[in-house]
Amino acid sequence: MAQIAVVPGSFDPVTLGHLDVIGRAARLFDEVHVLVVHNPDKQPAMFDAADRVRLIRDSFAETGIPDSVRVGEWTAGLLVDYCRQVGAGVLVKGVRSGDDVAYETPMAIMNRHLADVETVFLLPEASRAHVSSSLIRQVSSLGGDVTPYVPTAVAEALAARTGS
Repeated sequence: MAQIAVVPGSFDPVTLGHLDVIGRAARLFDEVHVLVVHNPDKQPAMFDAADRVRLIRDSFAETGIPDSVRVGEWTAGLLVDYCRQVGAGVLVKGVRSGDDVAYETPMAIMNRHLADVETVFLLPEASRAHVSSSLIRQVSSLGGDVTPYVPTAVAEALAARTGS
């Protein structure tokens, strides 16, 4: 039986740290679904969900992620509902620090309780552990160079959005 994993996130925008975690998940599991989800704590969004899906897909070739990784969005309902729908038994979450683990742990426990879905935490490459989407948005909006931290498609989209 295929081991299916879901890698959820707001990905606003996707970073090389996110893509590192997605690529390693693709090596660990038979099937991987990257899912752009709505996070009400992260408003307003810089890119709409469809743009984020497109930017993730556009970044796969540059970062060596196989085309077999599925990318979609989930805007209503519980994440475990999507997991049930596609037969996924694992959620993969990238964590950069102890704060991320503390934030993700109660959700991991609830997801296991609700649907017997396990959560696997993956650490990003050390050189990217300090990078977050919000930091990328802030630096880009102030004219800073984010190209070491995001794929080309994202850097171009950010430049078009911020005029830098």
